[in-house]
Amino acid sequence: MRALDEGRSFIVSRNGTPVGELRPLRRHRFVGASAVVAMFKDAPRVDAAALRQDLDQVADQEIPDRV
Repeated sequence: MRALDEGRSFIVSRNGTPVGELRPLRRHRFVGASAVVAMFKDAPRVDAAALRQDLDQVADQEIPDRV
């Protein structure tokens, strides 16, 4: 557990065959609203209509009938 706290990851094996991975959880870090605004202040504006049109071209909104 100390090694996980230090950021180390481990491969778990059974009879020499890897079956899983044990790794530390990501720690959630609070980011204040002012920091977020500062990060995105120079980001390009999003054209909502153009975004929706792009999404509609690639995402099918039809729900297939269940058999």
